[in-house]
Amino acid sequence: MSLELNSIWNIFSKSFWESTLKKDISYHIFFWISLYVILVVLDTSGSIGVKMLREFITVAFFAMMVYINIYFLFPNYLSKKNLLHHLVSLAIVALLITPIKTLCLLLVSSDFGDFKSYLLQHRFNFFVSTFFIGIASTIYSIMNDWLASQREKTELQSQTLQSELKFLKSQINPHFLFNTLNSLYALTLKKSEQAPEIVLKLSEMMRYMLYECNEREVSLSKEINYLKNYLELEKIRQGKKMDINFIMDGKVSNQKIAPLMFIPFVENSFKHGISNQITAGYVNILLEIEKQEVNITIENSKTASMPAPSGKKSGGIGLVNVRRRLDLLYPGLHELNIDEDPNTYTVKLCINLDK
Repeated sequence: MSLELNSIWNIFSKSFWESTLKKDISYHIFFWISLYVILVVLDTSGSIGVKMLREFITVAFFAMMVYINIYFLFPNYLSKKNLLHHLVSLAIVALLITPIKTLCLLLVSSDFGDFKSYLLQHRFNFFVSTFFIGIASTIYSIMNDWLASQREKTELQSQTLQSELKFLKSQINPHFLFNTLNSLYALTLKKSEQAPEIVLKLSEMMRYMLYECNEREVSLSKEINYLKNYLELEKIRQGKKMDINFIMDGKVSNQKIAPLMFIPFVENSFKHGISNQITAGYVNILLEIEKQEVNITIENSKTASMPAPSGKKSGGIGLVNVRRRLDLLYPGLHELNIDEDPNTYTVKLCINLDK
């Protein structure tokens, strides 16, 4: 029967499921009314009054089957995880609904002998269609339950990610401040005239860390400015004995990047590179910007054998954390290569900012 097939098709359609099983009852009402109007339009037998009454009965029993399954049979299935038991339950409900539905349709079709005969001959088809609708609602309920669990899982992962990133960043900030304040302390002991300039640079950097780095992403231009401030501070601290070069190639526009991605590598080049040089050393930084891709190459000189650490080891967490942050924030969108030979240490980092 075309009416039954059309009804089953609409039951299976995505628009049906998206509107019928929402918790807001207004969506339920809207869908069933829409389905009812469609079925009335498609029904070509009988007067308009008979068609309206007949399709009302059809929609009512479809809805009855769906809601019995969703609110009673399906929760029972979830608790027991017995598919055969659930299918038997659906069949029993369909068997109970079918004769009642057929009787109702017979009563409203008493003046149409041919249609009454059709109803009696196709009772089994009514049962199959009702049972089929029950199975369809089960499939949807399973999908809906899975999607809900996936949303919860995604939200939990997001919360975990944010908590971990905050923890990692909280480690990076004090680590950097500790090294910078050590530099300032050394200059104040020498009563250097450069100390006020360092205080100004440090103030700008602290403002960036405290007020702007709380966002998941910051402007690439601000991140670069932070890096420049750090290098200027190091130039003042190191003086002429160290060769510090920074070259930027490319255009900065509206790109966004996670905060404090470059500084641990740059800081490492000073802390473990030229700071241990007996003679003059160097740090060369090349920053290349191509639309939504950023490449940074950091090369520093180093001694063939690093001096053994004295006293309690401090810091050392910057590179570990930045690796972890890269894995969390840019999974599959970054490439990090670190090369070391007796005299040089090179870091190459490529980040695709288009996430």
